[in-house]
Amino acid sequence: MFSEMFYKIWDAGILQLGVWETVYMTVLSSIVAYIIGLPLGVVLSVTAPGGIRPVGWLNRVLGFIVNFFRSIPFIVLMVAMLPVAKFVVGTSLGNKAVIVMLIIAAAPYVARMVEGSIKEVDAGVIEAANAMGCTNFQIVRKVLIPEAKPALINGAIISMVTILGYSAMAATIGGTGLGQIAIIYGHQRSNADITWICVLLLVIIVQIIQEVGMVIVRRTDKRTK
Repeated sequence: MFSEMFYKIWDAGILQLGVWETVYMTVLSSIVAYIIGLPLGVVLSVTAPGGIRPVGWLNRVLGFIVNFFRSIPFIVLMVAMLPVAKFVVGTSLGNKAVIVMLIIAAAPYVARMVEGSIKEVDAGVIEAANAMGCTNFQIVRKVLIPEAKPALINGAIISMVTILGYSAMAATIGGTGLGQIAIIYGHQRSNADITWICVLLLVIIVQIIQEVGMVIVRRTDKRTK
């Protein structure tokens, strides 16, 4: 049913290691991307026209930076960011470098997702907080983020799936994981079964992320209680 190469990489643990490396790169990159993208998205929302603290010049500068990085295709961005990765982690090859590139690519995307989630918060809730004398920081911490939590989690699911796809593409410049296995052991050696096994494993990982994320969304969404 499967090629001889499949049984070789399975017995050697290469396929299992590929799954672990893919999940590791995706989760770590997502966490760091959210550490950067969450506050950036909040600032973009707060300083926008109609936000709780409009600051036109700051919003335009941050918006330009975010749009600049979002407009670059990931495959091009990876090549352009090789010197940055080498400066940060000391190498332009392997998972360390790939994680740096994934973060650079994902953080602006996350920022826009967060901005959109924050803007979905009902204006009446914000007005009520203002009437109670809350400061802008208190509104952000106690109103905007808690009210937007379901949308933020849903955005995190989408972001993780996007980063997972990026991690597979990173195999073209030395990244590891399922993408590397599909290219080296599947495509380059004409073993279509290995390529499709990698595709199936990626689909399974996506489904797990989606299902776990939706369970968390349902438990945190007050509208479903």
